Amino acid sequence: MELKYEPVVTQSVANQIAEQIRRAITDGTLKADDKLPTEAELARQFDVSRPTIREALKRLAAKSLIRSRRGPAGGTFVQAPSAEDMSQDLMSSVALMVSLGVFDLTEIAEARHELELVCVRLAVKRRGGDELDRMAAEIELQKDKAQSDEEFCASDVRFHRALVDATHNPVMQFQMFTVIEALQPVENMVIFRFREREKIIEQHEKIWRALRDQDLPEAEDAIDEQMVYLRESFAQAQEWRRNRDSVKGPG
Repeated sequence: MELKYEPVVTQSVANQIAEQIRRAITDGTLKADDKLPTEAELARQFDVSRPTIREALKRLAAKSLIRSRRGPAGGTFVQAPSAEDMSQDLMSSVALMVSLGVFDLTEIAEARHELELVCVRLAVKRRGGDELDRMAAEIELQKDKAQSDEEFCASDVRFHRALVDATHNPVMQFQMFTVIEALQPVENMVIFRFREREKIIEQHEKIWRALRDQDLPEAEDAIDEQMVYLRESFAQAQEWRRNRDSVKGPG
């Protein structure tokens, strides 16, 4: 199949300007809420046209590094990107790496297992009523047999997101965003034919009870149990794929 490409436009000057401003932000020269010079002033400083400056600013805005405000006190201001914005960018990169085969299911499962053990150790000590309520609500949703596979998988993601939030550690929440929001859906998409919903619900209930009771050994055991079960489901899925491909044959 012949691919159709858009015309190539060289924008290296705008890239260079955007990168210089980005570095000034990341090294602290420019701080959150600092006002940038006007387009005309920047054009004079960089000795380029205003459209080139405009393109550079668009690139920075796309990365949530600057924001514009209208009115007498308006202008272009430095904006500290939120953890959610940064996580979304990271999630897109991770999803691409999975689709290109850079990460395989075994590596994903191993990493998730170890990271969730760290999360549960913090969550046992720090969980609040809100996280427990969210987890319990998802368990009730999962018990509804009318839920589609897609709905069940989405609830599964939300359950584990609540577990991560129960750590009350922003760094851990940031790191786990890609695992829960990007990698877990990939896992679910592969293994939904081979896992039993009742088994997942039972494991979720065990995790919830352990957090409620602040029982660390039980919580660790519950995570171990679920992650081992998921690995076994991956193995079944991979075996099914190999058998399917061997039946199809080459080509």
